[in-house]
Amino acid sequence: MKQLLRRIGQTVALTLPVILVTTGTLAVTRVPWAPPTGLDQQVVAASSSDGSIGRTSAGTAESPRDALRSDLFAELDAHNPGTALDLLERTMREKPSLTPYCTELASELGRAAVRKYRGDAQRARSFARPVCDGSFAAGVTA
Repeated sequence: MKQLLRRIGQTVALTLPVILVTTGTLAVTRVPWAPPTGLDQQVVAASSSDGSIGRTSAGTAESPRDALRSDLFAELDAHNPGTALDLLERTMREKPSLTPYCTELASELGRAAVRKYRGDAQRARSFARPVCDGSFAAGVTA
């Protein structure tokens, strides 16, 4: 019996690191900052065909930053600041090239939320999320 337990222990000790390394490697390949594979590019291309970000207006192409800003403000007007912040967070994950604009856009959303709620900063602040280091909340108080 003692020998059987020893053999089971040795088997687990040898196979467990291999399993952990393999699953860890597979997990790392699926994170948003990993280089996209061909399949990922097809999924992104298919999902962006709805024109939600990067659309053109009156035949002229907007910059990605301006297109995102337009989409965020449309979301804010149609729903609430929380859904606009969700869109901003999702976009930052999907399009890391836009992250330099995150703080500025979140702050603008904060100021626009206060305007939407006619100066009620408390109500606007209730939608705050930790997107872009709290820039939304800073925009609410500005």
